[in-house]
Amino acid sequence: MAGVAQSTSARSGSEFVRALTLTDATMLVAGSMIGSGIFIVSADIGRTLNSPLWLLLVWLMTGAVTLLGALAYGELAAMYPKAGGQYVFLRESMGPLMGFLYGWTLFLVIQTGTIAAVAVAFGRFLGVLVPGIGGERFSWFPSADLCLVSLGCTDPGKAFQLGLSPQRLVALASIWLLTWINLRGVKEGKLLQTSLTVIKTGALALLVIIGLTIGRNAEALAANFGAGLAGAPPIGNALVLAFGAAMVGSLFSSDAWNNVTFAAAEVQNPQKNLPRALLLGTGMVSLLYVLANVAYLNMLPLVGSPDGTTVLARGIQYATQDRVATAAMEVLFGASGTTLMAVAILISTFGCNNGLIMAGARVYYAMARDGLFFQRAGDLNARQVPAFALIVQSVWISVLCLSGTYNQLLDYVIFAALVFYCLTTIGLFILRVKLPNAERPYRAIGYPVLPAVYVLLAGGLSVILLVADKTRAQAVAGLVIVLLGIPVYLLWRSRSGAPNPAS
Repeated sequence: MAGVAQSTSARSGSEFVRALTLTDATMLVAGSMIGSGIFIVSADIGRTLNSPLWLLLVWLMTGAVTLLGALAYGELAAMYPKAGGQYVFLRESMGPLMGFLYGWTLFLVIQTGTIAAVAVAFGRFLGVLVPGIGGERFSWFPSADLCLVSLGCTDPGKAFQLGLSPQRLVALASIWLLTWINLRGVKEGKLLQTSLTVIKTGALALLVIIGLTIGRNAEALAANFGAGLAGAPPIGNALVLAFGAAMVGSLFSSDAWNNVTFAAAEVQNPQKNLPRALLLGTGMVSLLYVLANVAYLNMLPLVGSPDGTTVLARGIQYATQDRVATAAMEVLFGASGTTLMAVAILISTFGCNNGLIMAGARVYYAMARDGLFFQRAGDLNARQVPAFALIVQSVWISVLCLSGTYNQLLDYVIFAALVFYCLTTIGLFILRVKLPNAERPYRAIGYPVLPAVYVLLAGGLSVILLVADKTRAQAVAGLVIVLLGIPVYLLWRSRSGAPNPAS
């Protein structure tokens, strides 16, 4: 593997600039995690589990899984502080094919799908401020949308809804604006990222404080925490499947914590700062997420009616367009609260996508240096950023914005991401055996028990997504996308003539 980096190192005279401090790296972790999900997905989780207690358990479990992953990744990041992060970890531990499958899936679904979903959410919340920005589509195929029956899609609601809408146009504009900012250099990208993350983290913390103090609503408290708890969750095996399916939303909201490893070549003192940033960022965000849901339950009843005429009657389950945070603030402050929350969420989603766009291009850069992506993606421009990789990434994100719904992209992203999180952590065990004497500036806390627990949890959730009716079609499609990467890998290697990184 080192042979590939050496054989291609002369192709470009530019090098990355180590401009990211510990604070910047931590803000990249937190900022990439906090997007639209925490303000939206609790509605779907509430409908799936129908219980305040199980809603909170989903978020607690998600926080635990995320922290366990960060503990394991810290060791790998300190060993390989190079551009590409998780791609490099898989390449080094399991060989070039596994690394390519991750990069391929990251490009097709994981990174780009997340960015597209968050961008669509940005358009959705802008619609709160500008009512004319609705979700109604101008479909290219008004008679029928594309539904992949061969992959288990029998529900028209899960079809790919092709076409334009005002919200999707806003999403496209935000993607290309952020791409342009990141083309100007890493210092410009990190300044925007750190600034927006401070603002949105403060806004989320303020929401928590309000919900736990002046925002407490007697009707919501009685319904959610009173003697006769509202709702009735599934039981037995149905509860296991429902719990796993419900975690799609919370895991999506907590995803992208690994993105700081993609930009490792631009982090100062990466052997120490990468593990610290992973732990600080994931710990802070996971705590805020749990507290935010406690705040929601203090302000709104979980169980509601889709036909409710008031915010309280609709509850968390049926908040308008699933905008739970907006509904909570509306109860307390009326229309002005709705406006303030919408502004905060717009800042949050914009900052989230800035971090994702910045980090994702570094993986395609690393792949190109190994001869496994478009050659031009392996070059840095005069501002020392992978310009071509940024542009190609944004083109594909634009396609996804025009071809799928928020929830569909979310399901694709989480299944594929979980599979590779699991494999990467298994790679930690492999590297401990293959390279027992390698320098490890940081060693995973609780090894081997905690990494093994993470593998079991991530693997188990992947299986649940394949089994549960609600997520099976998207999970199968995600698996097919991963496997399609095998012939693509073989074709690309034969055409590029790149040396085998395993040699």
